Amino acid sequence: MINKVVADASEALHGITDGMTLMLGGFGLCGIPENSIQELLRRGVRHLTCISNNAGVDDFGIGLLLQTKQVRKMISSYVGENAEFERQLLSGELEVELIPQGTLAERIRAGGAGIPAFFTPAGYGTEVGEGKESREFNGKMYLLETALHADFAFVKAWKGDTAGNLVFKGTARNFNPMMATAGKITVAEVEELVPAGELDPNQIHTPGIFVQRIFKGQNYEKRIEQRTVRAAN
Repeated sequence: MINKVVADASEALHGITDGMTLMLGGFGLCGIPENSIQELLRRGVRHLTCISNNAGVDDFGIGLLLQTKQVRKMISSYVGENAEFERQLLSGELEVELIPQGTLAERIRAGGAGIPAFFTPAGYGTEVGEGKESREFNGKMYLLETALHADFAFVKAWKGDTAGNLVFKGTARNFNPMMATAGKITVAEVEELVPAGELDPNQIHTPGIFVQRIFKGQNYEKRIEQRTVRAAN
């Protein structure tokens, strides 16, 4: 039986070096690989290109890597609530490629599926389309977008087994499943790690064939980016 379990985030990040391209799953602060991000901080790797829907907040998630200037380029769809991200973008300290969210998701999915490029109408006639090939299909203009890949993809799942099969919970099933398919090395951190064969095959979201390393994460904060509550009567 294949066993892809590693002891912790330190072992999971073996081989990571300066200048690599990383995918980091999650949406806002939901479903982010907290342990892997902390290990990236500890190792101090620099000049990273990070592919993520957004960059978390100033003091959590990828925002921590921005504070330490470890990120050279962000490929994302949303600046969000991160003031440091905004500051570095406007000052020219950080290279940023902003992509329509659906296009970002499909570029990642294409990378995992072995599709080198595809046409989409999103962004045609805007700054997004500058310098890109365009073509007309059935009277409508489309942009050519290329697939995205990464040296490492870091994802966070609810449950996983020793063979690397993953189950995501609720909205944490956002960019994680598609990113898991598009990394040369995919590292999965999970809240619960079970023996192979214990997960219901019909409930598995990411098959273990896409995962190279898996470990049980620790001390998840699971912060809420924006808390909305009803006023007391």
